[in-house]
Amino acid sequence: MRVGSFVLAARFPGQGQGEALHRAVRSAEVAEEAGLDTVWLAEHHFVPYGSCPSAVTLAGLLLGRTDRIRVGTAVSVLSTQHPVALGEQAALLHVASGGRLSLGVGRGGPWVDLEVFGTGLDAFEKGFPESLDLLVRWLREPSVAATGERFRFREVPVVPRPSEALSAAEGPEVLVACTSPASVRLAAERGLPMLLGMHVGDEEKAEMVALWRRHARATGRSPEEVARAAHVSAGVCQIADRRTDAVETLTKALPGWLKQGLEAHVTVDGRERRMRDPLTYTELLCGLHPVGTPRLCADRLAASSERTGISRFALMVEGSGDLAATEENVRRLGAEVLPHLT
Repeated sequence: MRVGSFVLAARFPGQGQGEALHRAVRSAEVAEEAGLDTVWLAEHHFVPYGSCPSAVTLAGLLLGRTDRIRVGTAVSVLSTQHPVALGEQAALLHVASGGRLSLGVGRGGPWVDLEVFGTGLDAFEKGFPESLDLLVRWLREPSVAATGERFRFREVPVVPRPSEALSAAEGPEVLVACTSPASVRLAAERGLPMLLGMHVGDEEKAEMVALWRRHARATGRSPEEVARAAHVSAGVCQIADRRTDAVETLTKALPGWLKQGLEAHVTVDGRERRMRDPLTYTELLCGLHPVGTPRLCADRLAASSERTGISRFALMVEGSGDLAATEENVRRLGAEVLPHLT
């Protein structure tokens, strides 16, 4: 089992952006010290939900500050950027880090970001498959040309080529954030593993994995390729000597962050949004994920892996909103939870 942290650089009420980013960077450094497998970085624009607008940029910083741990994006949003630009950045980090980058990508949302970056609503509603395919080609082929609806250009060489990295991996792994059967099928057709969100439980995640496997086989993927697909499950982790203390920590801090963060999202076309109740959502997260004593957290992770078939986890560890508490949470995850997992 491979357990990593999920870092949103969340800005809690009363905090500044610098404070949130400092906590994010420090928690990643501690994650390596604690023996975690990967640090996954979120990306958001113009909202306090997350203070990192470029997951791949922050990944570059963290790859330079660490020696062993993998660093992944969860996710880099393709609807607001050119896939070749992202591909070049990912290839650069893959080569320079010796193959420690994991590139998670997603469609994003119908947010004002599409207006600001000039990509438009079509990029979100229709453009994701074309962008994804161009990105993957860039990371796997020596030269690339494009003749699609959104991207058209003559053949150009890929520089740097990911295969030139001094590592066994030909290029960075690419994962796809999946929230619907359509996105599951899209990932399966391409043989790309999924990133599954923290808002859904084991039963739904197991159904998505089963759908991915069926569709991957139906579209010609080999049994070996299907079996080795390493999907990632996102969640929340808060460790305490008593479960009630862990739950109290999250119920004190998360609702305020969720309320101000989710309310700040603005749709590009004025479409109506339905907001989750922050406290109810926090209680849901505490019920779904490893929140409690170290033994309980280990048992929940093991049970989740058995139910879903997923053995990689990205756990939000900054739910207290406090730097010292976040560092302690990460250290306890490494010292008191990981030894119980195989």
